[in-house]
Amino acid sequence: MTTYISFLSFTEQGIKTIKDLPARIAAGRQAFEGNGGKLLNYHLTLGSQDAVVVYEFPDDETAARMALAQAGIGNLRATAMRAFTEAEIPGILNGMP
Repeated sequence: MTTYISFLSFTEQGIKTIKDLPARIAAGRQAFEGNGGKLLNYHLTLGSQDAVVVYEFPDDETAARMALAQAGIGNLRATAMRAFTEAEIPGILNGMP
């Protein structure tokens, strides 16, 4: 599985319904699992982002599809990135010239 990290910013709609966040996280977890993924961590954060999410999907296309679907609900805006695990780092470095 490929690991991804997303930085989330709540929209006005997401803030107005913030007390629903635990249910939204649970629904997101189910949606991820239903598409072959796994929500590993969800953290509320202080600072420029409202939350950080760490998750896995089998491929970039599935991750992109789910990120767009979650953002399309209207509660958040997300910036997603591919994350390399500690176990993947040696393989990356070994290929360096």
